[in-house]
Amino acid sequence: MLVSPMAERNKELILEVLADYVDDTSSAFGLELGSGTGQHIVHFARGLPSVTWQPSEISPVSQQSIRAYIRATKVTNVQEPLTIDVSQPWSQWAGLAQGCCDFIVIINLLHMTESDLEGMFKGIGQLLKTGGICLVYGPFAMNGIILPECNVQLDETLQARNPEWGLRDVEELRQLANTNALWLERMVAMPEYTHCLIFRRRQLSER
Repeated sequence: MLVSPMAERNKELILEVLADYVDDTSSAFGLELGSGTGQHIVHFARGLPSVTWQPSEISPVSQQSIRAYIRATKVTNVQEPLTIDVSQPWSQWAGLAQGCCDFIVIINLLHMTESDLEGMFKGIGQLLKTGGICLVYGPFAMNGIILPECNVQLDETLQARNPEWGLRDVEELRQLANTNALWLERMVAMPEYTHCLIFRRRQLSER
């Protein structure tokens, strides 16, 4: 089992935000894009037992870690990890059906992806049910400004590793969401200069 100290620090705080949107009296389906080690998804599964969770990862090593966490924690509401490459069109995301998700969770992925963000948000808009929630967690730029200095350094380090990486601007994400039937409903300040962005899938007739 792989261990991420950062995931250990933030998993409960993210769960607290996510729990605001879960109705414990009815079943739901949640997809995590880029599940990493698996620490988050088994923690969410324990805290939100009414949700059936679907992890996904492109890395075989990470998939092995996710399976190990499922076995170790004995959670019964986490499915086998799917191989999903978010750089591919949503129709190739492991055969997931349109409108199948009540929740989509994306944690510390957007700033370390080379994928077309427009294509990713199109997939999110297609997979979420009307009224469904996409929670995106990580460090972000705000109106072109990155604060504080530690996030500036993180952005520089990421871009040095890959010029297509770097902190995404909340306004850019809001606009991408808006063109894909999503709206930025809430932004929650989190520790270590991060935020949870809550996007909700709207009715197509809504503006």
